[in-house]
Amino acid sequence: MAGKLIISLDFELFWGVRDKKSLEEYGINILGVWDVIPTMIKLFERYNVKATFATVGFLFAVSKEDLIKLTPKRYPHYLDSNLSPYNGHFALISEFNSKLHFAPELIALIKKYPTHEIATHTFSHYYCLEPGQNKEEFEQDIMAAVETAKRDNIDIKSLVFPRNQFNDEYLEVIKSLGITSFRGNERSWIYEAVNGGDEKLLRRALRLLDAYFNISGHNCYALGDLYRKEPFDIPSSRFLRPYSSRLRFLERLRLRRILNSMTHAAKEGKLFHLWWHPHNFGINQNQNFRFLNKILDKYIELNQKYGFESVTMKEMSSILYKMRGNEKLSGVDFD
Repeated sequence: MAGKLIISLDFELFWGVRDKKSLEEYGINILGVWDVIPTMIKLFERYNVKATFATVGFLFAVSKEDLIKLTPKRYPHYLDSNLSPYNGHFALISEFNSKLHFAPELIALIKKYPTHEIATHTFSHYYCLEPGQNKEEFEQDIMAAVETAKRDNIDIKSLVFPRNQFNDEYLEVIKSLGITSFRGNERSWIYEAVNGGDEKLLRRALRLLDAYFNISGHNCYALGDLYRKEPFDIPSSRFLRPYSSRLRFLERLRLRRILNSMTHAAKEGKLFHLWWHPHNFGINQNQNFRFLNKILDKYIELNQKYGFESVTMKEMSSILYKMRGNEKLSGVDFD
């Protein structure tokens, strides 16, 4: 079977950074998303590339009043109250900053291109490993995300855990709600899921180095290793870090790191999963899109030479279901 390219985007606007950055500090990056997503969609269309837009449920709301109506009865009770958007942030929303918080127009634009998938990034940008929250609160959050998307005739089938806080104990929840896949983390200890308090400077430094030098390997995955357990773990291969003027002298290394792993996946018939946040492209847009163009140029080359194929997470799930079904017919038992 030919290798697969998956691109997933953590579409979150200010909800994804509100506990770390202020509106004044990061608002320009978030506003840039309103130009980034239309440009990105045009670029994907030109290269015949598909993407999974993992969207925070809050973004579907048309106003603060609408958001309040959509919120579940049970909120996450993080020990660190700053992590919860329900603890005062709604009061900061106004007509003057609504584009930092809501994006029904951008969601409608993505819907016009059915080759792309709209998935969930949870309803409230929920942190699954932070102390204080629990499985029942997570279930309420995901139920709200699924029901809110249904209001726009969107059937949620894939999930991306915010801050990559993958929690194995919560997989039965998403499976019960009809979600067939999630984006897991790279198979290296420097990418293991931890909460914010347990994150160490060493791991962050190694992940930064790994963007330029091959420390953790290619992080490409044999499809035959992915279909034995549902919902399907479709792991990340590489975070597409945004352009940095401070590190611009390393740009060639950053590009080579990604292209080498894509080539490995194409030659070996494996999966390569690239992801980023649209707000990563919110500033330095010319530099970021030039870099993405080079990645997509490589995709075309690999597609023509090896049949390397762009698929969404939902489509990848369908492929894995077929592989699982074929093996069941051969008499193989699954856990």
